[in-house]
Order: sequence, then C-alpha cells, then structure tokens
Amino acid sequence: MVPTVPLPRRPLDPGDTTSDVLHWYENELGWATVPGSGSGGLPVRLVVGRSFDVLDVPAEAGFAALRHRGQVRAPASPVVLHGDRMLLLVAAGSADELPGLLDWLEWGGLVPDLRAIGVGGHIEAPLPPRPPGPPGSPVPSGSSPGAQGITQGRTNPQGAAVWLRPPETGCGTAVPLPTMSALGGVGGAPDLVRLVDTLATQCHRVRLRRACAQPLAFS
Repeated sequence: MVPTVPLPRRPLDPGDTTSDVLHWYENELGWATVPGSGSGGLPVRLVVGRSFDVLDVPAEAGFAALRHRGQVRAPASPVVLHGDRMLLLVAAGSADELPGLLDWLEWGGLVPDLRAIGVGGHIEAPLPPRPPGPPGSPVPSGSSPGAQGITQGRTNPQGAAVWLRPPETGCGTAVPLPTMSALGGVGGAPDLVRLVDTLATQCHRVRLRRACAQPLAFS
C-alpha cells in the first residue's frame, strides 16, 4: 500500500467549475489531482496509484459484469464510464497484482482488454455527481443508458468521463474499494479476486462474440 499524506484544503471559488471540481476531489475525498486537458473543457485529472488503482475494461463487458454480480443494487466501489471504456476503482497496489492474479485464475493472456492503471497513471476527473432526483425522474440527456439504476450523473459531452457509481463521501470512512482480502473490501466492496474473475469472464465473452460476428475472409 502506498502511504498517503493529507492534501492541504483548497479554498472554493464560487462560480468556478474547475475550482468546484478540485474542491470536491481534494477536500471531500482527499484524492490528488493534476492539471490536464480533460474533454469538455475540464482541465482536471486524478492521480492513480495513491488512493486507488483502476481496472479498465470495455464498457460492454463492464455492464455485463455489474449485472452478473448484482452490484447495481448493492454497495460497491466507484465506477466511471469514459467513452467505450469502463473504469472500476480498486485498492492502491492492485495494478501490480493483476498479472499474477490472472495467471492464478488461469486466464493468463486470454483477456488483453482487461487492463490496469497504477502508479504514474492518471484518469480524467468526471464532474462531481448531482444528488439523485425523486423516483421516476428522468436521467439527464447525454448520460449513459447503463447509468439508470446506478446513479443519476451529469451529461457526458463528447465522450467525457462520467460517474456511473460515484464515491461515497461524508461517512467518515474510506471509499469502498475492492482489495485482495478474502472477506472483501471496505464498506461492502467485493474482493478483488472475484471482481477480476468476473471481469475477465465478461471480457472474454465479448471478444468471442465480436469475433463470431466478423464476416469470414476468403483468399
């Protein structure tokens, strides 16, 4: 586990969207940010490898994995949709464990679409989530259809990153993140072994389905 030092609290400048985003990530979550060139005019990126690592999978496989595990209705770790990829936040250090874990689960190199981002990496910071509306209220235009039943996010202009399941704050505890523990992660998050096995299975199924859909090539 990479040791972390609390970041200094950044003052919030009302009316400044970037300041509001930085305030939420750095002050509410304690996550490090860096300047970037995020899409949608949002120059904020999150530092990976300190508070969390990331599992990066095709969105189709990610949604299938969430449905398979029933995590849409259960407490679980944060999830981001970025274009056609889904990013699942896991405990710091998990990226280093992924190759050996895939070998142990006998997946090896069969799932190249299952990637990990660890120390030295960054991801685009989605806009902080808005509070959910009343039951039956519409999902904002531009949000992914897969976000229905998970959370009401903000719009997703031009494929910008958006929270499907935002991190919980204000509870006085760490954000739930899957770990290698056999008992699962903090706050009801699934254990990393089961999560990786489920994601690998769905990535493999998506790859086989796409391969079968390709027209046969004749010489």
